[in-house]
Amino acid sequence: MCANNPQRLRTHGSGCVWVGSSGAGKCDGTGLVEECQTVTWVSGRCGGCWYGAPRQRRLGFLKSGVNVSSTRYYRARKTVIEKSARNHQNCFRQYASKVESDAFDVVAKFGAKADGKTDLSKPFLDAWKEACASVTPSTVVIPKGTYLLSKVNLEGPCKAPIEINVQGTIEAPADPSAFKDPNWVRFYSIENFKMFGGGIFDGKGSIAYEKNTCENREFRAKLPVSIRFDFVTNALIQDITSKDSKLFHINVFACKNITLERLKIEAPDESPNTDGIHMGKSEGVNIIASDIKTGDDCISIGDGTKNMVVKEVTCGPGHGISIGSLGKFQNEEPVEGIKVSNCTITNTSNGARIKTWPGEHGGAVSEIHFEDITMNNVSSPILIDQQYCPWNKCKKNEESKVKLSNISFKNIRGTSALPEAIKFICSGSSPCQNVELADIDIKHNGAEPATSQCLNVKPITSGKLNPIPCSGPVPKTPSSTA
Repeated sequence: MCANNPQRLRTHGSGCVWVGSSGAGKCDGTGLVEECQTVTWVSGRCGGCWYGAPRQRRLGFLKSGVNVSSTRYYRARKTVIEKSARNHQNCFRQYASKVESDAFDVVAKFGAKADGKTDLSKPFLDAWKEACASVTPSTVVIPKGTYLLSKVNLEGPCKAPIEINVQGTIEAPADPSAFKDPNWVRFYSIENFKMFGGGIFDGKGSIAYEKNTCENREFRAKLPVSIRFDFVTNALIQDITSKDSKLFHINVFACKNITLERLKIEAPDESPNTDGIHMGKSEGVNIIASDIKTGDDCISIGDGTKNMVVKEVTCGPGHGISIGSLGKFQNEEPVEGIKVSNCTITNTSNGARIKTWPGEHGGAVSEIHFEDITMNNVSSPILIDQQYCPWNKCKKNEESKVKLSNISFKNIRGTSALPEAIKFICSGSSPCQNVELADIDIKHNGAEPATSQCLNVKPITSGKLNPIPCSGPVPKTPSSTA
């Protein structure tokens, strides 16, 4: 029996395998997993193979029947196996084997109706609970069709990796009064999660847009975020559309190692507070190859965000890709290690932006890098705004207490809708440190040449620079956009 004979793979080349040991228990022949860096555990057994941080992409699963009281893995070629292992090839019947996940179809098994009228909430939640309780990988399936969903709260922890395959269109109630708290679809305390399928979450936000004004704060406080990820670890959200959210489209809070890839986010350019993706207190967030058109920030990065990558994103209309706003509340956590690259920003009020409130509270922002970005008719393509004061509701006569350091803008090209292509408005009490400009070429679309404004900062420069850094006068009261 293979349980009584150690199997090892020679360390050689690429790939890695699960390797049993003497007394490890039964072996059912599915021990080899390709390119594994970490092993997840399900009820004391080897439950799956995942990329290590930050990639977090599942490649395959070991069957749950494989006990692993003493498990090791080795990097190896698939084809190079020691003679001792060859004597037990019944233990390795196929390479990189995947366990087919159990499917929980909300229509076929749980009675959901794709008629756009019958509430999906109970079938969806019932399917989730059953799938979450499974000790093997499972998939909740929402087939093609149109479904009404009042709201749903999907909670973990689950006993094995879990997926949701959204193929249909899920619609929210159009009337904002149907929501008593700011949640529509919420994922909470889940590990090893994937959502995919090409489906649509339609927030039906048109009525909310009409009523969401600066004066109507009580109304806005009850508007739901379309999709929330709270305390989610090791997740991949892929090929999903969010449209016409009543408030933010997607909110990521206290998450770790979550990738959002090939998302489509859309709302009218005048829709208020419809941030595409907002996050805070999260580490290892990746936003890749996504298209965001909305009425607020395409991506807004709140306090406590660390080690984040944004790449190959198209943004516009909207307010650009923003760090902040920060400094509004007490005890905000630092923002650090953010890289935004290979993005295209079109017809937005801002491009690459950092915004902090004057006065108010302290904080820190460091290691922020914007690189290889195309700007098309952007009002403020490059902006550090430490006098951020939308609607004139701030302590205008005080300096921002948020410290900014180690920030770079490199290889940014395109056109500006206004002459002020670059604006660095830093704090007088805590000037920006180590701000770098390299290879910038932004032309004003109008008759005037593009200009660059600097306040309380001396940028480090290199390469071709248009406009010339700090070449324009700084107005006494710099303008601020939302």
